Amino acid sequence: MPRFSRKGVTKVFFIETIADASYIPTRAELTGATNLTKAIAAIDGFSLENQEITTPDLESTFNSKIPGDDEAADSSITFYEDDTSSLMEEALAKGTTGFIVFLRKGDVPASKSLDSFPVRVASRSPQITVENEAAKWVARFSITDTPTLDAAVPAAT
Repeated sequence: MPRFSRKGVTKVFFIETIADASYIPTRAELTGATNLTKAIAAIDGFSLENQEITTPDLESTFNSKIPGDDEAADSSITFYEDDTSSLMEEALAKGTTGFIVFLRKGDVPASKSLDSFPVRVASRSPQITVENEAAKWVARFSITDTPTLDAAVPAAT
């Protein structure tokens, strides 16, 4: 099986509005989105976790489990701070709603590698440090509805 590194391949966008109720953006919505990819230093979360339910019974000392509720992991993106532009900070101001869209295998039309997370920006804060590293800031996101996973990347126009 061929393997690849996400660096240089995966694309990440912020889209203010997706018209489709299934949260799959059109090519026009992707084209008009804010491309976050180049400014990203780290990504945490943006996955679903299942809260399993333990189902013990009197017949066994083994505690079996069944699937329970799904919930989104705590999610954040760390960005490099730009000392000449505040485009990213403005697009991701606290309280802003929209969608974080991942093209996990790149912008490859029809590839079933598009994940779309409906979000609200919960907080945005600088990372202040005296270490020898680039200036960064973190946006924390609340996932507001069930994300769409493994959707097809829209066709190029």
